[in-house]
Amino acid sequence: MPEQLLTETSNSLDNLIAGDQVGLISQKITLLSGQNLVRGTVLGKVTASGKYVKSLSAAVDGSQVPDLILVENKDASAGDKETLAYEAGIFNERALTLGTAHTIASIREGLRVKGIHLKDSVAK
Repeated sequence: MPEQLLTETSNSLDNLIAGDQVGLISQKITLLSGQNLVRGTVLGKVTASGKYVKSLSAAVDGSQVPDLILVENKDASAGDKETLAYEAGIFNERALTLGTAHTIASIREGLRVKGIHLKDSVAK
């Protein structure tokens, strides 16, 4: 079940959130082990496991498709970790962390149809 998440501190610290015309919605996910990711990382879902990793354009496991945006810094280096990821909202594209070979232009439409809108007019 999705959780509503909106905090003043998350918006004021890093400008990840770029507007409130679309409510922020997050969901609990599991990050696959072997990663240490920062808030704002664009995630893809590994089809076989249902776990999330940083979305890389060249991946062939399903995670090449950008799906969610990581809510908080999360270190899953030593094992899988539960965390939250945004599934809807308006985000500052300059505050996102993209995987290799992804660009804002290449992910914008795919995220938009999922409810994640990117805005380019907010400074990082």
